[in-house]
Amino acid sequence: MPSSKKTSASKKTTVSSGRQYEKKAALFYKQLGFETVARNWQAAHKEIDLIVRKHNLMVFVEVKSARTTTFGHPAQRVDKKKIENLTRAARQYLAENRIENTDLRFDVVTFVNGRLEHYPNAFECE
Repeated sequence: MPSSKKTSASKKTTVSSGRQYEKKAALFYKQLGFETVARNWQAAHKEIDLIVRKHNLMVFVEVKSARTTTFGHPAQRVDKKKIENLTRAARQYLAENRIENTDLRFDVVTFVNGRLEHYPNAFECE
């Protein structure tokens, strides 16, 4: 029983930390002239961390963080399965909101020891 409390507390801390990095990523895009359209958008057990728009460009953003790169860079956690989930969720978002004729991009924003790294057009929609 005590270990589940520790796991639950650890998960809450991770989620809280993740939300803080998502806020920082949103601020980064705002400084680039983007408008935040949605944060933590849910679609059938999938989530898009951040959706931003500037003119005719809509960007779906995955935010990852790590204290160190000892176990690999956080961008490496955006694997094939994650890309499939993100593209499915993006398609659902576009359909539900009847968005057509707009340019799309998938970005990854990572934070390693608090330092932001931006990977624009990190992958193509599959």
